[in-house]
Amino acid sequence: MIWRQPEGSPIVDGLPQIFWADGLPWREANLWLMLQATEARKDIATIKSKSASIYAYSKWLEEAEVDWRDFPTRESDRCLVKYRGYLIKSRKANLIAPSTTSQRMRVVIQFYRWLRHTSLLSPEWPMWRESFISIKRSNEFGLERTFTVNTTSLSIPNKSTVGEKLEDGLFPVSEHDRAKILEIAQSLAPREIHLMLMVGFFTGMRIQTLASLAIQTLENAVEDPATPQLYRLAVGPGASPPVSTKNDVTGHVWITKSLLDELMVYCYSAERLLRQAKAKPENRDLVFITRRGNPYADRNKDRSPAINVSMSTLRKIGRKHGISALKVFKFHQTRCTFATELARLAVKAGGAIHAIGIVKDALLHRDESTTIKYIKFIERTPIKISMANDFTKAFLGVTSESHKVL
Repeated sequence: MIWRQPEGSPIVDGLPQIFWADGLPWREANLWLMLQATEARKDIATIKSKSASIYAYSKWLEEAEVDWRDFPTRESDRCLVKYRGYLIKSRKANLIAPSTTSQRMRVVIQFYRWLRHTSLLSPEWPMWRESFISIKRSNEFGLERTFTVNTTSLSIPNKSTVGEKLEDGLFPVSEHDRAKILEIAQSLAPREIHLMLMVGFFTGMRIQTLASLAIQTLENAVEDPATPQLYRLAVGPGASPPVSTKNDVTGHVWITKSLLDELMVYCYSAERLLRQAKAKPENRDLVFITRRGNPYADRNKDRSPAINVSMSTLRKIGRKHGISALKVFKFHQTRCTFATELARLAVKAGGAIHAIGIVKDALLHRDESTTIKYIKFIERTPIKISMANDFTKAFLGVTSESHKVL
């Protein structure tokens, strides 16, 4: 039997598919994703984003041993209610971002709406309670318009955490924790992961830049005239070869000679050359290639499923060995750790005004507002430490006096 493409049906290149742990496909989910591309005409990036939310839901269903069609009489026992509780708990533990929490629940609700509409799922009890919310918006002339939005009892508002935020809503790790993370990665993780962590911690590269870094980029590194042990790597669409950056900013990334030398040794190592042999011609010059010969991330995408899986494995290794720094560690923290340390050194050497320009150039920030967050973070840290010390002393003094009275 020979399969032929039906006439008039569009070809969807790169359509993601969801499979259960036993290797069987989740047919209903895969059909919904296909219809998103063919009937709803969603772009492939949107479909991949939705498939990631559905995949996360499928993983939870298997881990929690819950059936996706389970809607018993008691509301708290229904699969969607349980999943909502799991997402909120994960958000509170800082395991997933507030925006990701809301997105995952929203996509799952969209999927179940379609299941109900197509009668692929008709539970005896309602899956959720519907409600309508009126939102007022004013335009530049002061005229108000009211929009009615349909929501459900399962929706999770995008509630951001209170307090200072750096890029991606993450915080840096301490020098001690950074050393522990690199130590455990060097001894127990693949060499590529250790090197990528090194690059992240000591250059501040984003995933999309790191994943599109080419051997030629390293070979074209230029020594900084003011610092012999420091080199500059040309990145961005204007570099030769081009290297992906956020907002297509062209500039230079600093890298130490020791790290540059270590990367060059790796580029011509037997383990990397085996990966290079499996890669397509256009990917063979990449510094980092997966075991199957693929790039670690799609070009211009600052996320990598392959790196996410490696970080999840590293966190499990960390928990097994009692490394608390790895409990909720995310790769993006390497960037804000580098930026915070650079900002601290720059402020110490030349003051906040000069530090802004240095950090902005090194991190390839398009706007100074992002850079200023790091400067403020550094300036406030000693104040908070001093306040914490004074509070501790005062508190210990009060409790000491209380014990004397008792």
